[in-house]
Amino acid sequence: MELWLTVDGRRTRADAPLDRLTRAVVISLFTWRRAESDDNVEMPMGWWGDSWPTVQNDRYGSRLWQLERSTLTNALVNTVRDAINEALRWLIDDGVVSRIDLDIQRTGINELGNRITLWRRDGPVMISFDDLWSAITHGGE
Repeated sequence: MELWLTVDGRRTRADAPLDRLTRAVVISLFTWRRAESDDNVEMPMGWWGDSWPTVQNDRYGSRLWQLERSTLTNALVNTVRDAINEALRWLIDDGVVSRIDLDIQRTGINELGNRITLWRRDGPVMISFDDLWSAITHGGE
């Protein structure tokens, strides 16, 4: 998978050396979080360690993987936004950032525009992913 992203205006590949915060965002979004009991999936999938977290309710990754067979609709944009927010929430809980702003919009039939702004003490960091919808549904291929 060749996933490209832009960090503060600089385009790079997700497998290139990244700063810690950007790497944490990539891992948080594209690692499969264990499905919840009320998720409509055949198998719970996701990281098995989420079944027995060392900190109560601590979870890793995102549930974006559950959308891989979905059709992009205007309503689904909210589901994507919620999944991204859930996956990155730990950055606020652990004091890494003070705020996260998400701008997720459908920009075409199969296109999902995105901008994630992470607010740190020394200023904001803006991250966007090229072809986010393809990364969710086809692993970026």
